[in-house]
Order: sequence, then structure tokens, then C-alpha cells
Amino acid sequence: MTEVSSLTGRLLVATPALADPNFDRAVVLLLDHDEEGSLGVVLNRPTPVDVGDILEGWADLAGEPGVVFQGGPVSLDSALGVAVIPGGANGDLAPLGWRRVHGAIGLVDLEAPPELLAAALGSLRIFAGYAGWGPGQLEDELVEGAWYVVESEPGDVYSPAPERLWREVLRRQRNELAMVATYPDDPSLN
Repeated sequence: MTEVSSLTGRLLVATPALADPNFDRAVVLLLDHDEEGSLGVVLNRPTPVDVGDILEGWADLAGEPGVVFQGGPVSLDSALGVAVIPGGANGDLAPLGWRRVHGAIGLVDLEAPPELLAAALGSLRIFAGYAGWGPGQLEDELVEGAWYVVESEPGDVYSPAPERLWREVLRRQRNELAMVATYPDDPSLN
């Protein structure tokens, strides 16, 4: 079996050609990527559900907007917490209840008492469900041109305007991808 180069911590940005409505203009943060498959969360799908409605203790720590995000089409009845720890990229000792994914970005143990992490958290997002791919499935989608792979920035996790994230991530690229940010929502209207 060929070795898979890990894309953990990178962003998958849906190309305009991606036909799956679950991922239309989606920006996915890959939390895990190896030969066994891939797992990520969609960063730009806020729901109308307040964090306090499902995880009361975590509501005060959630960034704006303080709603649950739909992390993807898999396991919508489960929750994942993704948080940025300021200085967490410097190899500092990770606080209890937080596991580094990439740089300052990590997963929060939502079973832990929120007070345990309150002082360390820079921002927190709660996701219902996740995006998952079996072995080789994501690689096939990349070959088919369904996704752009770009570097993530800690601010992507807690963007205060998630509805603009797809365009903002593309716009900051230093190549032809910056032009894709101007792609119309409905090209048939052009």
C-alpha cells in the first residue's frame, strides 16, 4: 500500500464543481488524515441551535456566533469541540481536556468540566456531526478535482462571519485560487 501524506490540519475547500449538496462551498478542517481514512468538520455551516441548548456548560466559552455548527453529514447526534489555545502552537504543555490537532488548533473533551479549560481557551466551536472518508476515498475526490487543499489559519476555526469563509479562504491564496473566490453563486445567472 502506498503511504498517505497526512493532510491533518489543512483545509479542504469545495471547488465550484463539487456536486454534493452537503459540501456546497464548504470549508472543511481536517482533524485526522491517514491510511485508515479522514475526518474533518465543516467550518461554515452554522445552525440556529444555541450551544447552551445542548451543552449548557460550554455556552459561555463558545465564540460568536454562539451556535452549534453542522460539522458534516455523519453522526449528527454527536458533538465535537474544536478550540484554539493561544500559544498552543509553540509546543507548550497542552491543558487537560484538549488534544492538539495542528499548531494551536485542537479537540476538546466535551466530557471534561468546562472550568478545566476556561482559562486556556482562546476560542471554541461546537460541531454536530462530522465529515468522514474511508481509506483512499478523499484521495480519489482530490484526483477528481472536488477539493482545493490549502493551509489553515487558527482564525478559520472561529471566523465571526462563517458565511464568508469560503470566499475569504480562497481570496487569501497567492495563486489562481484567489480568482475562484469571485465565482458566482449561480453561474447560470451570468
